[in-house]
Amino acid sequence: MNQILVTKKLYITPELKKKKKVYKFNFIFSIFLIGILMSCYIYAEYDRNKSEEVSQEILANMQEMEKDNTVANSNVLMVVLNNDNASEGTEGETVIQQNKEQIEYKTVVNGYNCTTVATINIPKIGVNYPILKGETGSEAETEALLKSSPTEFWGNGANKVGNFCVVGHNYRNTRFFSKVPTLVNGDIIEITANGETVQYSVYDKYTVEPSDVSCTSQKTNGKREITLITCTDDSKQRVIVKAREVE
Repeated sequence: MNQILVTKKLYITPELKKKKKVYKFNFIFSIFLIGILMSCYIYAEYDRNKSEEVSQEILANMQEMEKDNTVANSNVLMVVLNNDNASEGTEGETVIQQNKEQIEYKTVVNGYNCTTVATINIPKIGVNYPILKGETGSEAETEALLKSSPTEFWGNGANKVGNFCVVGHNYRNTRFFSKVPTLVNGDIIEITANGETVQYSVYDKYTVEPSDVSCTSQKTNGKREITLITCTDDSKQRVIVKAREVE
């Protein structure tokens, strides 16, 4: 009996002990890594939900002010470009001259001053958000605002003659512009600014490199257009959706 026990013990070599320790370490490390990844996912989802709440709170405030008939006198919600500040350039291109002194950025989002210039509503994909505009237009400011709502990128102003460009995050779910890449020609986008709602019909959709900003061109032949910009699902390119006012 003793000989059998000794013989069995001999099979547990130092090499096997080492492998056992390695397997045990790898198992514990895998559990730890999964825990970290799950924590990151939960935090990211919480952050996105929080951003959605901020956006909807801003939207609710806008709607409440509209009910009180104070929107027209609100410096917080008014767009800032007068018709006198835009002129027609060559080939129908609108030349934009911004008068920043007419804007009061009273809303604070993620530490940056901003104003709400309009709301965007896309019934087909359930989009209904305020459109923010930052005080400085810096990249850091835009990135901060984008965490809470779609943001004005370029243009002569919401529902003005020219090309009003709006950028929004693609979170690959249902929030912000995640479903914008699914839009097709003929889909309706509504922009409301200063009490006026204008419907735009999608007429083009394509992808570009992040450095390509040709979609912001103001050559609209005197028409009102909008451009929605978001990331592809892999974040390597940008999805561009063009829409023209429904006449």
